[in-house]
Amino acid sequence: MAATAAIYGVGFCSFSDNLSTKKLIKRRGNGSIIGVRSICSRREVGSVVRCSSSSKAVAPLESEGDGRRCVIEEEEEEGGGGDVMRFKMSDFKVLDRVSIGLGGRADEVVFEAIVKDSNSPLHNIKVVLRKLVSTQAKRRGMRAIEVLKKLVRRKLMYHSYSMQVYGYISSPTSGRGSFTLVHGYHGSFSLRHWLQQSDWLPTLEATLALDEDSVRRVGDDTVGGSAVSRQLRITRILMRDLLIGVNYLHSHGLAHTELRLENVHISPVDRHIKVGILGNAADFYEDGPNSSTMDNNMDRRQMMIAFDMRCVGFMMAKMVVRELMDPLIFLKFKSFLMKGNDPSCLREFLLQILSRNSPSGNVGLQILDRNWGAGWNLLSLLLATKPSKRISCLDALRHPFLCGPRWRVAPSMDIIRWGLGSTAVRITEEYIYKQPQRNRLSYFIELMEMLNAHSRPKNWLELLPGKWRLLYCTGRQIGLTLRQPSARVLIGDVYLTINRASKLNTSISFTSDIGFTVMNGRDWPHDKSGITGKLEVNSLFRLTSGRRLYLKEEKTSEKLSFGQPNNQDSLAQKLSAKKWRKLVPHKEFPSSLPVAKLVSADIEVTMSLGDNLNQNDVTPSNIVHELRVQVPPEMFDLSRLVCGTYVDSRLLVLRGVNGSALLFTRSMC
Repeated sequence: MAATAAIYGVGFCSFSDNLSTKKLIKRRGNGSIIGVRSICSRREVGSVVRCSSSSKAVAPLESEGDGRRCVIEEEEEEGGGGDVMRFKMSDFKVLDRVSIGLGGRADEVVFEAIVKDSNSPLHNIKVVLRKLVSTQAKRRGMRAIEVLKKLVRRKLMYHSYSMQVYGYISSPTSGRGSFTLVHGYHGSFSLRHWLQQSDWLPTLEATLALDEDSVRRVGDDTVGGSAVSRQLRITRILMRDLLIGVNYLHSHGLAHTELRLENVHISPVDRHIKVGILGNAADFYEDGPNSSTMDNNMDRRQMMIAFDMRCVGFMMAKMVVRELMDPLIFLKFKSFLMKGNDPSCLREFLLQILSRNSPSGNVGLQILDRNWGAGWNLLSLLLATKPSKRISCLDALRHPFLCGPRWRVAPSMDIIRWGLGSTAVRITEEYIYKQPQRNRLSYFIELMEMLNAHSRPKNWLELLPGKWRLLYCTGRQIGLTLRQPSARVLIGDVYLTINRASKLNTSISFTSDIGFTVMNGRDWPHDKSGITGKLEVNSLFRLTSGRRLYLKEEKTSEKLSFGQPNNQDSLAQKLSAKKWRKLVPHKEFPSSLPVAKLVSADIEVTMSLGDNLNQNDVTPSNIVHELRVQVPPEMFDLSRLVCGTYVDSRLLVLRGVNGSALLFTRSMC
């Protein structure tokens, strides 16, 4: 009969073919057996070995000599354990193909096989043989067996979300033992290979058998739909499965540490994501959970979880934005984060580096923009610069982006603020500035001001510095197409660069950069070439705290102390709308709101042209006059900026002296 044993220490012990065993029986006082300790020498041992876990570091596999002895214990653990079988190479029929999707490192050889041993419970089952060549690769294999024992107590969860390890093949050679890991076969494609297929979406839908029962778990209403809806549904299913599997590891004190598209597989049998072989899984508690160094263990746990969540964020970015599968584009994406840039500005960054004529039609950007930009919010939380700010698996599973319309998710105030800002940005990109759109933009900006989370000057001193791109101004400007001016000037991007003049005080320098092109000839509607130029306005501001007062209409005709223009519908009437009662935390219309008051000093204006003007009727004064007509007056004369009413890591709202609001987004140019 096969002997059943529990291995301690590294979690694996190699055997030679003629091992003999001496048993040391340990008994209690009443004579009952506590355990059996066996000291093994040369003799045949059984093919089934019951492994136990250990929190110690795994040592490399040593060569098997004549004098080697292995210590084994037989023990029945509470809750049961998993059987790790020791195979022989003759137990398999090796197939003539290699699993390209399961290919690992250079020190691993991976091929498929079928178990031909009729006495094995895996008879006629296709498995994967992973031959581990180097010492480090063998250590990973032994670690996978060790982790298996720790996780298999909840067999259903382990088999659903982890690649099942059946056992190993170990045979002595000249001075060094070879080690081959035997694990489950879940198709020859990794998730990366799936996404690289030209017809990946319908093929993956067929593999996952997306019927109504399958999609109900992610809260979707229908099975069909446009390409954007279909890809969003697939992303939700894959991400939820992946997060459940990673959370399963984290709840058992382990971090995966190697989460990549290449290491994740989809099983066509149970239609679950498999997080791969846990050969590099790390323990949170290096010295045990009951160690005296609990603070160090908690820091280690937080850092390991944060590392796994960052890897999940990279996987989500590649699944959604398929352009990131290009190594060059992904390198720019990763470099953007490595430089310490805030991930909440990823949308502004990706809009610059992605091609407008992408083969995918920029479906990924549309997916992330849906539901008030919830996808960008989840991606920024997964890739947060500070590990302590990264979202956990459980919170990510409750995020609105991963919950379909059937699931009523109560959004947090941070997500509400994010949604308001994202919607305002999307409206500005429509470029249909008619009165209904202008009213909606003013409405969203006013709601953002009501929910400003950073009202104190010290918050503004931290968030203000940087380069901001002007998106929209609620004031009125006259465009070029409505007139025939003497100098036809096409306005480019308008930036506001803010720097702290000194860390010892609240002085801040503002620089307004206005790029423009002076177009030549009469064919300017079709030919936009001309002389490029730049207008730069500099000023120094002092930042103080202030209040923005709201006065009742029956007392005065003006509604705001800073000259808010008279609108047909007041902010109080808008906030009383039933749709927004639950959104705004104010039961009554507030009499005032805190703001960051800006006190300006003298301004300095300079203009530069890339070439000499060759038109007699175009002079620098004409160009400046045209710039003043088209550009918001607050950007030409910075002294007109009187207060800041909203700021976060990606958006900024400043108010001018006439009450108009300027909406900016943080630029990463």
